[in-house]
Amino acid sequence: MSGNVEFSIEPSSGAPHLFILGAGASRAALPNGDRNGYQLPLLDNLVEVLGLENLLKDRGADGVGANFEAFYSDLHEANPDDPLLYQLEEKVRNYFARLELPSEPTIYDYLVLSLREKDFIATFNWDPFLLQAATRNARIATLPRMAFLHGGATLGICDDDYLKGPLPGTCSKCGNPLRPSRLLFPVKDKDYDVDSHISGEWSGLQAALNSAYIVTIFGFGAPETDAKAVSIMKNAWSETGKRDLEEIEIIDIRPRDELVEKWSPFIVRSHYQVTDDFFNSMVSRFPRRTCEAFFNRTLLLQLSKENPPPRLERLAELQAWFRPLIEDEEQLSA
Repeated sequence: MSGNVEFSIEPSSGAPHLFILGAGASRAALPNGDRNGYQLPLLDNLVEVLGLENLLKDRGADGVGANFEAFYSDLHEANPDDPLLYQLEEKVRNYFARLELPSEPTIYDYLVLSLREKDFIATFNWDPFLLQAATRNARIATLPRMAFLHGGATLGICDDDYLKGPLPGTCSKCGNPLRPSRLLFPVKDKDYDVDSHISGEWSGLQAALNSAYIVTIFGFGAPETDAKAVSIMKNAWSETGKRDLEEIEIIDIRPRDELVEKWSPFIVRSHYQVTDDFFNSMVSRFPRRTCEAFFNRTLLLQLSKENPPPRLERLAELQAWFRPLIEDEEQLSA
């Protein structure tokens, strides 16, 4: 063992660090609302925040509350062509599409800059924050791969070339206008295969789970309405057979014991960490070098020197701080 000696971390290619984001990640990033003060709704207050009460009341659906997804599922099962289904999806899309990141750095900016091209971010969220952070940091470095598992309010799709980008926009390959991604799925089956784009996003997550060295679950509560989603994740995680070294990290404000029990099917022996603060997570302590730091500690018995990015008020300053790390990676690939 190296004692208290800390070693600098050299970048290397290798297995990815996978981040899975739920609504709690956006709440952590913008606890007081978006740039213009708009509230970030969760499923239990979606009807109230989006002002859907009158629309639902007209259909005799008072008191839907936290059961919004179940109501949508029942409505779809009764009549897949019911106009109310379209109205609800448009209400959801319009509200989330107007949300904006503030000009100063947010957790989403730290996240996309702290991961590399080999890494992967999968989000269950409809809000545009991940896409906005990716867009405004894209010129700084090649960003991690991303999957929008439930679509996105400002996410556009080209069905011909299987490409995606922000709305409004055109396909970078064929130049055709991008179509909006689908947002709502019947909760009873959540058959993602009915939409070719969403099916492709899930295939990306499954591939990332198969090869991931570290999996961080950030603010995803795995509600009963996402039981099928969690089942797909479990199957992908177990496909590679016995796992020995992989690490599970959970970032969440709920009680530690509850979180460990919920995510126990993913935990390899005792290889897990729990924190309630993104800035205490592995990606904040070892930005762009998480897998290297974990490998050094567990297999080489070496402590890697932590290198947390400072909490800055200007995005350009944060981007400049990351530049030396990115330059080291560019030398690796040269």
